[in-house]
Amino acid sequence: MSAHAPDPATPPADDPLDPPDPLARERAHLAASRSALRAMREDVQALDIRDVTANWVNAAVLEAQIEDRIKALADLSHTPLFFGRLDYLHPVGADAAEGAEGERFYIGRRHVHDADGDPMVIDWRAPASQPFYRASKKDPLDVGLRRRFGYTAGDITAYEDEHLSDPAETARSSKLLQAEIERPRVGPMRDIVATIQPEQDEIVRSGLGGTVCVQGGPGTGKTAVGLHRVAYLLYAHRERLARTGTLVIGPNASFLHYIEQVLPALGELEVKQATVDGLVASVDVRGTDPAPAAVIKGDARMAEVLRRAVRSHVTPPAEPVVVVRGSRRWRVPVYELEEMVGQLLARDMRYGAAREALPQRIAHAVLVRMEEAGEAPDDRVQDAVARNPAVKAAVKAIWPPVDPAKLVLRLLSDAEFLAAHAEGVLTPDEQKTILWTKPVRSVKSAKWSAADAVLIDEAGDLIARTHSLGHVVLDEAQDLSPMQYRAVGRRCSTGSATVLGDLAQGTTPWATASWTDALRHLGKTDAVVEELTAGFRVPREVIAYASRLLPSIAPGLAEVASVRESPGSLSVRPVPTGPTGPAEPAGSTGLSELDAAVVAACAESLTHEGSTGLIAAGPAEPAGSTGLSELDAAVVAACAESLA
Repeated sequence: MSAHAPDPATPPADDPLDPPDPLARERAHLAASRSALRAMREDVQALDIRDVTANWVNAAVLEAQIEDRIKALADLSHTPLFFGRLDYLHPVGADAAEGAEGERFYIGRRHVHDADGDPMVIDWRAPASQPFYRASKKDPLDVGLRRRFGYTAGDITAYEDEHLSDPAETARSSKLLQAEIERPRVGPMRDIVATIQPEQDEIVRSGLGGTVCVQGGPGTGKTAVGLHRVAYLLYAHRERLARTGTLVIGPNASFLHYIEQVLPALGELEVKQATVDGLVASVDVRGTDPAPAAVIKGDARMAEVLRRAVRSHVTPPAEPVVVVRGSRRWRVPVYELEEMVGQLLARDMRYGAAREALPQRIAHAVLVRMEEAGEAPDDRVQDAVARNPAVKAAVKAIWPPVDPAKLVLRLLSDAEFLAAHAEGVLTPDEQKTILWTKPVRSVKSAKWSAADAVLIDEAGDLIARTHSLGHVVLDEAQDLSPMQYRAVGRRCSTGSATVLGDLAQGTTPWATASWTDALRHLGKTDAVVEELTAGFRVPREVIAYASRLLPSIAPGLAEVASVRESPGSLSVRPVPTGPTGPAEPAGSTGLSELDAAVVAACAESLTHEGSTGLIAAGPAEPAGSTGLSELDAAVVAACAESLA
């Protein structure tokens, strides 16, 4: 491997068509590629669709597609247009002539071609780009040279070569790759197309048909892998996913804001983002549950309680249906209505679908009687009978409409109703735990919790099918309850998913301890579980220290081995404490010795580039405090002084 950086004494080339050195030639190709991308964008902007659209609807659709294309072709000056180069030993493709020289491809975030249509930059998702991530000395994949580029503010400043097919060159770690890994992470999340590793690339390029669960410790790049998999799937299956849709689900709005620029930087603008709470937001969430109640409400057993409660609204028919048409009366007896209801219940259809099917079945029974009497009714007659007032009244009495929110309201406020449908599912103590202590008059006045909203969503799906998307990415999945998994699974019941998380980082009382259980609740029992064990963001010393907890909190997980070297990144400082707690130093202003050490550490860390976080085991507020504790105030003051 050889690395090259520009010589400050070397002047820039006067002739961009014939630069004097390799770095200048690469810079010239970058400039030409940017010019070609600009021309591609201008060509789209110049399109005139007035003579190619049949009506205003077609015109509006085409205009929207053109606008999306223009946005996708935007040149982000601070983002490198390409980050690597592959020199193949032989032509790529089955149609290449024997003995022809190998081709050269620049690998970048999007495809760029010149005026003749020849590629100047190959999309990183294209098959020809795959060896950039997979090729090695052991298996060069017909690559003679792999070149990585170093950038500063969008300009090429260095390059690094690997001669993969040269037996005389030994494999070495990439300094440019290491520099990118070591670069401080500030601001929104960036894409990792220049640094995707082979084990990550295998997950990124896995097919659309299957669900993948990625278990990864801190800094293993699981979030980036999930986002890049979406970008790859949109490249490989664009038409299909354009119809069915894609969605990224994150734990909170701050997280979504952090990752929101990754896919647009890769040219993908149509992927929706949401939190689980946002997905199920059919009521205003204004309350919170104590942990014991939230755990029970999030338990998968609540799905059976809800199913029973919904089906309990079906009432056996009490009288026959008599339909009057003209001078004739057609009678459907009770026993026949009972058979219809029993058949619909046995099919375990959604409540709403069965309710819509019942009037058609009654109408069909009437049509049979008409035919037996010598009449020849058609489908229009059956539809008319299904809308007959007598049929509608019977359906309302047998199979009344059910409102999901009102159903959950009754379950949580009516002890007898809950007991009737939770018998054998929830214990009496569990039922008492989730019951509201004060009666609630209406859906609007109820102080719904986030867990309640998930129950309403489950009830809604029992009544009418939830729309399914083509692909869903679920991040920080370890923190979801079984009922939340079910809510997400409904959104990809006919599609696939990418599930991302770390069992060792669960932060909720209902956090999952097993991906097998989580995937079962998600409805994806055939998912493949992949484990990322190479860390790139967290320094080696820090992750090794944290991994000492794994045998206690997640004994089945492998320890993360970080490739990031950051000497001095971890400092463990013991602080003397008294027999019953931190000792108060002489002249103390209320801060213990431990508190003072924390303040000093915060102030010190703020002098370095990057972010600073203070993690405490529990609330530090003194009893009766109405504002900041003295420790909080001291930390804020130290931060303000350091940032001044």
